[in-house]
Amino acid sequence: MRGLDRRSLILMPLALAACGFQPTYGPGGVAEGLRGKVRVNDPTDKDAFDFVDRIEQRLSRPRDPRYDLAYTIKIEPIGVGYTPDNTITRYNLTGTIDWTLTDHASTQRVTGGRVENFTSWSATGSTVAGVAAEEDARRRLMIILADEIVQRMLATAGAWMK
Repeated sequence: MRGLDRRSLILMPLALAACGFQPTYGPGGVAEGLRGKVRVNDPTDKDAFDFVDRIEQRLSRPRDPRYDLAYTIKIEPIGVGYTPDNTITRYNLTGTIDWTLTDHASTQRVTGGRVENFTSWSATGSTVAGVAAEEDARRRLMIILADEIVQRMLATAGAWMK
């Protein structure tokens, strides 16, 4: 298989421009239209706080909200590692977020969906270590799910942003 040569690297931007590719974060890109425009519903618990924090890191805090993001978080820990005496040594933390993005002015739904993912943690240390590991797994899960939602918004924004 042939590696990239100098001509390929020079022609790549032309090929991407010809196919209609536009950088998401470039001038005039869809991320520019969403930055500071999405107001996420207020968090009601630690998981929701971590979720909202990550969305605001990616899209900035809303200065002039154009869209409202509503969400429902469901998290379920599942024991996956067992010792011969049935002690759980490892957990998977499965998370699901149903989300809807609505137009702030008209309250019409513009997009939405469901994202699912999981993280894990080991429960073999002390009680304090186990609690800290679970808290970290929950925070990582909220970051993963928030990133998935932002990616879906950015990938589809051309179809629903006006």
